[in-house]
Parts: sequence; C-alpha cells; structure tokens
Amino acid sequence: MNLSKRSSTFVLALLGAGVCFGQAATTPPAAEGSSVVPVPADAGAVSEAKAKAKETNAALGYDYRIGAGDQLLISVWKEPEASASVTVRPDGKISLPLLKEVSVIGMTPVEVEEMITGKLTKVITEPDVTVVVTGIHSLKIFVVGAVKSTSTIAYTYQMTVMQAISEAGGLTDYAKKKKIYVIRKVNGKDTKLFFDYDRAIKGGDADDNIMLLPGDTLVVPQ
Repeated sequence: MNLSKRSSTFVLALLGAGVCFGQAATTPPAAEGSSVVPVPADAGAVSEAKAKAKETNAALGYDYRIGAGDQLLISVWKEPEASASVTVRPDGKISLPLLKEVSVIGMTPVEVEEMITGKLTKVITEPDVTVVVTGIHSLKIFVVGAVKSTSTIAYTYQMTVMQAISEAGGLTDYAKKKKIYVIRKVNGKDTKLFFDYDRAIKGGDADDNIMLLPGDTLVVPQ
C-alpha cells in the first residue's frame, strides 16, 4: 500500500472508530487555507490516535522532511479551535487558527509537533499535539521521452525505474529500451544512471532495476 493510501486509511479509521469530536457549533472558523478538524474526546482515543499517527509517519521514514504541497492533519487534544487540516503553501508556511502562520518546510512531523506545542503553550495549558502527514505532494519523479504519458509522478513510495515506467503508461513502440537513463543530481552535479529495460524485464540482477529518488528525471530516448 502506498503512503498516501496509508495516511488516508488512518484518517478514515479515526472516523470509522466512532471517535467523538469537538462541538462543531462552537468551533470558530479556521484561518484562511485551513479547515477545522475533529479531535478525540477521551484519553484512550487520544492514545490510540497518537500511536496510529506515529505508525503512519514512520512509514515515511523518520527523516522525512515536509515540503510545499504536503497535506498535514494537526490535532490538539480537547482544543478543536486549535486543530486543522492544512496544505503547506509554496512559501513553506501553514495557517493555524490560534497561531496564524507558521513555517514547517524542511521539518519532520515530530519537529512540527514540538514547534507547535511550544507556540501553543502561550495560549493553551499543556497542549497535546499530534501531526500526521496525510498527503505527500512535495516529492516528485519526472518522466520524459518515449512513454505513453510523460508526466510528473508523486513520490509516495520507494519507486523503481520499472514502476515509474508503469506509472507513465508504459513505453511507446519507438522507445530505445537499451538507452534509457536516469538523471540524478549528486553533489550539485547531474549524473546519468543507465538502465537496460530488456535486461531488467528478463529478471537480471536486483541492481538492474534502479531505485529512484525524489527529484530524479527518467529519460526514455526514441
């Protein structure tokens, strides 16, 4: 299951579990670009939610850095007016009801939790904050050339060249299968990694199917 689906499953699981939420009638409007979200109403639900949040974030890797376009679910225990579902803007900031604008770009989910907790202590007593990445849109793979659908692919799982080709609809009849390569920036310089499609599809060495990294460009000559 890819990461976006896992994150969505987590959010839906909270809803399906019958978790109680803050009173909608008394919840003030969210800051622009945000939407107020429900928060658990008892300690047991909070504990379970935080455990699932850690599991979901762990799937990203503990070193995952939040980028522009990523979607975050920020819940504050017993404080619906401080909770929100937000999208990271191009300037790297998010808008929260009680904090206005805060910058989160380049931070891990845990670092965002700690930062928001610190800021909320000025207006809330002992805030209990949970941050979950519910949508990844900042990491991308670029596919160009003789594929059926040249595109920008969201990097939501550890993707190989073969998987990227599949995401792009497959090769065209004019693709030069033995001249496919990946452009990767290493130490500030572009490096070419060549890929033999025929060898990989016949079950060559594991290293033949290159593991892509965010920012890579897959080029299929014709």
